Amino acid sequence: MKLLISVSVALLMFAVSAAAQEKITDININVVPKTAVIRPNETAVVQIEFFGEKKKGFFDKIFADEKSEGKLQISDWKCTVEPGNGFISKPFLIQAAGERTRSGLGNFIKQSISSIAAKDAVLFTAPEKTGTYKLTFSRGDVKKEVSIKVSNSAGSDLVKEKVDFDVPKNVQDKYFALAEHYAPFIAQETWFEPKADYLARFDFDGNWRGDDNWENLQTGSSQAFVYYAAMETESHWFLIYNFFHPRDYSDFCVVGTCHENDNEGLILTIRKDRSEFGKLEVMETLAHNNIYSFSNDNAIKNGVHDIDGTIDLYDKDRPVVFIEAGGHGVFGSGAKQSLFDAKKGEFRDNTGVTYIYKARAERPANANDRLVGYALLPIYQEWWTKGTNDNGANNETFENFFSYEPAGGRPGTASRFISGAFHGRTASSNMAKPFWAWHDNRTKKKKLLATGQWALDPAYSVSLNLNFPKEKPFSLRYVYNPFLQTN
Repeated sequence: MKLLISVSVALLMFAVSAAAQEKITDININVVPKTAVIRPNETAVVQIEFFGEKKKGFFDKIFADEKSEGKLQISDWKCTVEPGNGFISKPFLIQAAGERTRSGLGNFIKQSISSIAAKDAVLFTAPEKTGTYKLTFSRGDVKKEVSIKVSNSAGSDLVKEKVDFDVPKNVQDKYFALAEHYAPFIAQETWFEPKADYLARFDFDGNWRGDDNWENLQTGSSQAFVYYAAMETESHWFLIYNFFHPRDYSDFCVVGTCHENDNEGLILTIRKDRSEFGKLEVMETLAHNNIYSFSNDNAIKNGVHDIDGTIDLYDKDRPVVFIEAGGHGVFGSGAKQSLFDAKKGEFRDNTGVTYIYKARAERPANANDRLVGYALLPIYQEWWTKGTNDNGANNETFENFFSYEPAGGRPGTASRFISGAFHGRTASSNMAKPFWAWHDNRTKKKKLLATGQWALDPAYSVSLNLNFPKEKPFSLRYVYNPFLQTN
């Protein structure tokens, strides 16, 4: 698979490089809706097409293309709008009907070879103020403008949401105050399907079926929720935060990369120091089966994993994280993959929504909203009770049940079987995983941690991933871990 992906990228770069040498004779801009009139806070797709003289070369022979003029594949264009006049997403490739749900080898070959194409569109999000706004497309000295009118009388493309949730009270959870205290500041990038990037709860559509979440994206609730779990050893608290999205999507679905449901997250390691909330020592984030480590304590050193940066903090103790659009990998805001500037409180590029904990589940007003409130949901009650059993039987929420076999002689789970994936079918089957089925490529390859062990046994896993100072105690004995047999 890696070879095919590399070939695809190489072919695309070759095509783009060749296009750079071609002469542009015309530029066409298409707007959806065709009226180019939208309501405040709503969106329009704006596509740019380049036409001109084509340089005959390698790909013309493959595709038997004898035309000397036609549409050019060009990616090094820019789209800008004046500050305050709306927001521009990162570019994407407009797809034909059905392409967003295709995957597998056949579609990979089709998209990467016979459909070699540069990104050709952006999503424009209108500001709240009505008026006419100008977008400027440029490529070198070539420029073209298009105007989009924002009017309260325009028709709306928004679908009415059918579900509205109250926020449950967690008064019986003695760790809830700790989870509230460290609830992260979340910078969520958005793309051409903004609602698929908004934070959600699994039952956002009003049911616990996992195989209708892709289809119910528009009618389900966009209220913001984050899932959490807490564990405690003699020396530390561990907080797990999970960010659920109904879709993992892309404009280029390559062998399983697009799928129904998505769940990635982070683990905080907090030293107990006799204060009410202790001291945050480490943040580990998950992005596509890879762990990234962050710490502000210089005494903590590299272990199996390197320390990838420091932890930016919001409101004193809340770590700032960046979540990618589409694939939803999680990174510290200071990571090289991050597009969010924690000091300025703004995205460096593209569009995005920032979320903060408010104990209430708010909805983003648009794809570039700020300080949207989210609420917390307990993983144990919401997911664990549905995702574990003693017979391995699948249900409408979870599938791929397996027996947890930890490395290092560590404790197992109380249930005989735990689920390996959320039940999903669209685009790819059962690709999204609950935290107890996550794995880290590096430690799994070295056989240091089993599938699920990074988050089920965070004390053990972080003690391998990083080296803690010997003069400070680090206990592997759990005072509280409801997911493992610790007694």
